Amino acid sequence: MRKSVGLFVSICLTFALAACGQAPQQQPKAEQPAQDQAKPGTAADGKTLAIGISQYVEHPALDSVYKGIVDGLADSGYKDGEKIHIDLQNAHGEPANTVSIAQKFAGDQKDMVIAIATPSAQAVAKVITDKPIIFSTVTDPVAAELVSSLEKPDRNITGTSDKLSMEKQIELISQFIPNLKKLGVLYTTSEVNAEVQVKELEAAGKQKGIEIVRSGISAITEIQLATQSLVGKVDAILIPVDNTVVSSVEGVLSVAEKEKLPVFASDIDTIKRGAIATYGIDYYKMGKQTGEMAARILDGKNVSETPVEVSKEAELYINEKAASTFGVTIPEELKKAAKETFK
Repeated sequence: MRKSVGLFVSICLTFALAACGQAPQQQPKAEQPAQDQAKPGTAADGKTLAIGISQYVEHPALDSVYKGIVDGLADSGYKDGEKIHIDLQNAHGEPANTVSIAQKFAGDQKDMVIAIATPSAQAVAKVITDKPIIFSTVTDPVAAELVSSLEKPDRNITGTSDKLSMEKQIELISQFIPNLKKLGVLYTTSEVNAEVQVKELEAAGKQKGIEIVRSGISAITEIQLATQSLVGKVDAILIPVDNTVVSSVEGVLSVAEKEKLPVFASDIDTIKRGAIATYGIDYYKMGKQTGEMAARILDGKNVSETPVEVSKEAELYINEKAASTFGVTIPEELKKAAKETFK
């Protein structure tokens, strides 16, 4: 009996010593807020950072934004092929493609995603919540539900806005067409940024006694028909910052030129392509501004501490050939004030 007790005690001591040799279990870490989690690796980690860029559609303005982003990153020390690798994906104006691109970037575990234009930014924001997202050329980030405040982004997303004054655009058109009473606007009904601009245009028009006549489209194939529907009903047409319409602006111009219905726009590249004039921003500069912002976040700055930046530089651009084509006289004071005149 005494031997049995001794054996039992010996076994108990052996198990106790073994238990003492084990490391204590770690308590699970408390989950951090989304903005603290949304940090990329850094080049100092010894790896090439993966940057996904989702561009909604190809047209000169957005292509200029992309080039500016690449140059802004490079000038800030993040040259493609060295510290970073850029994966550009284009949705070709199809909303479903923006979702596929966002899902691809999430699966690839990109260190950062940059979205060019509102539809691309919205798709990425819904899918990716644990990595920084930087948007560019989003007219109204609050209305698009990307941020709740321009000053203090509360998620893993911030960027740059190309919002312009619709009141200033109406004033410009009125200088070319003094008897302006009805202004047509061509826009895509599914683009939040376009809808926001149309509402602001209507508010500005109401103050100045100018009726805004809407002509909305849901697809590129409807552009010529939508333009034709404005013929005889309006004194001029304004194209807002609308990616779908801008990507096929030649369809608008082919109808408008035939009918001598003056066309104005909200971006510089559309003026180069045949619209008469705009107070517009340089989209290459906006892209570069976006790239520099992305670099600061790659350097370690927190997304939540990076306010949305709105472009302040709106300059006058005029296409003299287009004015002649539409039979519109350019006021001398506008010629002198123009940042650039295309001939």
